[in-house]
Amino acid sequence: SQCLHYGQELFEGMKVQSGPDGRIFAFRPYDNARRLNRGAAYMCGPELPEELFVRGIEEVAAANHPYVPPHGSGAALYVRPFYIGIDDNVGVKPARSYVFRVFVTPVGPYFKGGFGPDQGKDFMVSRLDRAAPAGSGNVKAGGNYACSFTPGREARDSGFVEALYLDPREHRFIEEIGAANFLGFRDGSLITPDSTSILPSITRISLLEIAEKIFGWTTEERKIALEEL
Repeated sequence: SQCLHYGQELFEGMKVQSGPDGRIFAFRPYDNARRLNRGAAYMCGPELPEELFVRGIEEVAAANHPYVPPHGSGAALYVRPFYIGIDDNVGVKPARSYVFRVFVTPVGPYFKGGFGPDQGKDFMVSRLDRAAPAGSGNVKAGGNYACSFTPGREARDSGFVEALYLDPREHRFIEEIGAANFLGFRDGSLITPDSTSILPSITRISLLEIAEKIFGWTTEERKIALEEL
């Protein structure tokens, strides 16, 4: 299958949570559907109808309603939609057949005890690149994550919490952290890197919107030199 031999595989990650009135909510699922379809186009697979994607989220959340953690617990039902090419084939070409499925699992906070320098944790600037300048770094493909295992292990073995990646062309500008997009705060502005080789995070986009529209902060998407950190 192409998903096993050539990495023709995409996935999304999102959460379903309980509201104070007991209803359950998914966070911006249509944005996940659009991001998956951008990846499908890059990998030469067919697009998935957005309504089908969201219906899958709704059906799996309803079927697992008893496992959605209660409001205020800090936990959530993690949702993993995935999309794989499945032809029996050893030629390097796109699959003709695809599977789209969704599974779920209850989870606690992603970063237990917080995440970042203000929690007394430090990052190690990695000697390795996460993605190529004009490669698939902006696609949520499984292979991108396998490439992060070695940098992450090197960081943790050296006593750091996670790897920090620089841009693959010049190794001067901050790209992202191994487990998340990068956001910084300086001189009253919320700042995030401007790069075509990092994942377009729905969380990051949402934080920038909240900062600007609700809190009135200045936001910047620009190159961030390492020495600024």
